[in-house]
Amino acid sequence: MASNDMTPEDILPDALLERIRGRAAGYDRENAFFTEDLRDLAAAGYLKIFVPAADGGLGLGLAGAAQLQRRLATAAPATALAINMHLVWTGVAHVLAARGDSSLDFVLHEAAQGEIFAFGNSEAGNDSVLFDSKTEATPLPDGSYGFTGRKIFTSLSPAWTRLGIFGKDASARGGEGELVHGFIDRETPGYEILSDWDTLGMRASQSNTTVLEGAVVPPDRVFRKLPVGPNADPLIFAIFACFETLLAAVYTGIGERALDLGVASVKRRTSFKNGGRSYAQDPDIRWKVAEAAMAMDALYPQLAAVASDVDALADHGAQWFPKLVGVKVRATETARTVVDLAIRVSGGSSYFRGSELERLYRDVLAGMFHPSDDESAHNTVASAWLGPLEP
Repeated sequence: MASNDMTPEDILPDALLERIRGRAAGYDRENAFFTEDLRDLAAAGYLKIFVPAADGGLGLGLAGAAQLQRRLATAAPATALAINMHLVWTGVAHVLAARGDSSLDFVLHEAAQGEIFAFGNSEAGNDSVLFDSKTEATPLPDGSYGFTGRKIFTSLSPAWTRLGIFGKDASARGGEGELVHGFIDRETPGYEILSDWDTLGMRASQSNTTVLEGAVVPPDRVFRKLPVGPNADPLIFAIFACFETLLAAVYTGIGERALDLGVASVKRRTSFKNGGRSYAQDPDIRWKVAEAAMAMDALYPQLAAVASDVDALADHGAQWFPKLVGVKVRATETARTVVDLAIRVSGGSSYFRGSELERLYRDVLAGMFHPSDDESAHNTVASAWLGPLEP
């Protein structure tokens, strides 16, 4: 995993994992941010997964980070999902640096100093994702940009100190427009965080809406200007690689935990009809558990292979994006199926509020809303194999 061969259990020991697991139900019930989890994870160096060891970090790559996020998600999916957003930016900086691009080295330097990064790119109704923006990026005389727009699903809203945003300068490139990427600080004026996160699941992430009202990104924090539409800039690959792979890791952890809970429940429950025999002896129940286990067995190597290939600088050419969106969709859909099967074999007790499976059932549904969604992913894969649709 790392140069010193630390294991996930070394970095995220059982005692810490159990403390985090013990808080998850309360955060969900109270719709509260995971303040104590964040404090403990920061103290353990978890927010410095991608920071080089020479700078006080763990010096891991994407494969190691994915293992850790999978483990964290077995205890607290909402905590893991929100931490993902910090890890996306630090992971992007790491992936770019490994490919000779130092434009985001400052992200790793600041993460080493304890800064917390969040992802402020998502916009309601923007199905172009990174290839266009509804947010206005207005150029200012000194080279800075003022950003006006509305960003949704801004995880880590109560805690971030650096927020990555992007918007469109419609006047640039002869009127064709340009997408401007930069960071604002917590102290930057001109934005508002709404208290609007009251959702079915993933409640502790507190992924509130962020309204940008002319927030200014200074010239030295503008790190990319890209044309509107798909392009081959390394930043786009790095964001997709980290975002999709780390999302897949979180939902893989949810599926893994659901399977464990289902197995434990089946072994514990007994059948009155069959003279008190364990449900583990029921052929129909055994089939469902086997179905869930086989589904998870197919997911683990796919996640590991994609993450490892990013670290190894593998060249998959036009197949890279299909691989990235494919592992995200496989993970979110598999986890949803496995949670459903675990509930089916666990009986009516899992239907009650406060049951861990009940919470996982709500949390896992968020997977369908993260980019790339099912429709976009299938379009990406179809285009890679069949070519683009004819006009």
